[in-house]
Amino acid sequence: MENDNRPAKIRRSGYARPKVAVDTVLFAACGGRLVSYLVPIIRGPLAGKWAFPGGLVRTGEVLDDAARRELVAATGLADAYLEQLFTFGDPSRDPAAHVVSVAYMALARDPRAVAPKAGEYPPGQWFEVSALPPLAYDHGLMAEYALRRLKGKIEYTNIAYAMLPREFTFAELEELYGAILGRPVDRRNFRRRIMSMGLLARCAGERRGAHRPAALYKFKQQSLQAVEML
Repeated sequence: MENDNRPAKIRRSGYARPKVAVDTVLFAACGGRLVSYLVPIIRGPLAGKWAFPGGLVRTGEVLDDAARRELVAATGLADAYLEQLFTFGDPSRDPAAHVVSVAYMALARDPRAVAPKAGEYPPGQWFEVSALPPLAYDHGLMAEYALRRLKGKIEYTNIAYAMLPREFTFAELEELYGAILGRPVDRRNFRRRIMSMGLLARCAGERRGAHRPAALYKFKQQSLQAVEML
C-alpha cells in the first residue's frame, strides 16, 4: 500500500479518481488532400459517431507508450511520427465517466499502409479533414488543435519528412504543403527557397510517368528539425 501523507480528513473524503485516456489525431496526405483516420463507435450512447483511435492508460504505463500502443492496434503504423498535443479535461466530455484525455498528433507516410489488429478495433476510414463526419466526445476540438499544430509546424520545421515517402518528387512536396496549408504554394519561390536551404539530397534514379521523368529527393535528416520553411 502506498504511503499516503495527506491529512486524515482528506483521506476519508474519498475523492473520485478520473480515468486517463489517450487519443491520437492521425494525418496523412492522399491525392493532394489532407485526410485523417477515424474509427466508428459501434456500441453505447455514442454509437454511430466516429472517433480518433484511443483508449485508457494502463497502470504504470507512460503516456507516450499508451498512445503508441493504441495507434498501432488501430492502424498497425508502428513507425508513425507521434507527438503530444494537449490535455482535454472537461468532466462532461465523456457521457459514461469522468475521463481526462491526453491528445496526440500522428503523421503517416502512406495511408494505404493502415492494417488494424484483428479483434482490437473495428475497421476505420480516412476522411478529408475539411469534411469530417460527426465526431464523438470533444474530438472535434482535438481535430482543430491538431490541424493548427500541423499548419504551424509545416512552416517552421522539416516535419514534412514524416508525411512523404522516403524518396519523393518535388511536385509531391509542393502538393503536401498545399494540402496542409489549404492553398497552393508559389511553385517557383517555393522550389528556390527549399533548394537553397540544403535540406534535401538528390536520389539516384527518376520517377517515370505520363510526362517527362521527375527527379527524386529525400530529406537529409529523418527527424524533427527547427527550420523556417516558408
